[in-house]
Parts: sequence; C-alpha cells; structure tokens
Amino acid sequence: VQLQAFGGGLVHAGGSLRLSCVTSGFTFARTAMKWLRQAPGEGLERVSTINGDGTWSHTIDSVKDRFTISRDNGKNTLYLQMNNLKPEDSAVYYCGFNDIRGQGTLVTVSS
Repeated sequence: VQLQAFGGGLVHAGGSLRLSCVTSGFTFARTAMKWLRQAPGEGLERVSTINGDGTWSHTIDSVKDRFTISRDNGKNTLYLQMNNLKPEDSAVYYCGFNDIRGQGTLVTVSS
C-alpha cells in the first residue's frame, strides 16, 4: 500500500491550496478515504472523509465551509480543495484509510 500526499506549501491567509493523494496497492474505489492533519504540538485530527464512490462525505465543522474532499477513482487519487485558508489550518496533512496513513504534506498559512 502506498499513499503519497502532495500539494502543500506556504500561502497567505485567504489563499487556496489543492492537496492530492496518489494511491496504489489496494482497491481504491471500494475504500472510504480520509484526510487528517496534525498541527505542531497537537494530536492527529480527522478533517474529512469520503466513501468509496464519492456519494457521501463528512467534513469537520471548523472547515466545512472552506474545504472540499473529492476523489477520482479512475486515477486512484484523493483530493482536498482548501479555500480561504487561515493560520490555524497550518499543519501536516495526511491521507489515509482505516489505520493506515501515508507521508504527509506540510501546509503553512501566514497571517
């Protein structure tokens, strides 16, 4: 199983980023996926979840009006569109499923 997230970077508050997670080694289209994040000194937080066919998703209240999870099963890729970013969104973002998560991508939002 491989999960590689990328697309992070440094952005000013109010900016946008689109994270991607390229996967392999499992049946992506049948697997509910999630984005998690971990800010410095904080625990791991589940940000958003999407079911296998993309017909259902759940995003935490603090970002649900700004973040959108999606997937392309033909490309085995998971996405997280993040708009109107705030400094408190700064964290390492991971994609994963069940108890598995890949290498993260760092998002830093400057004020």
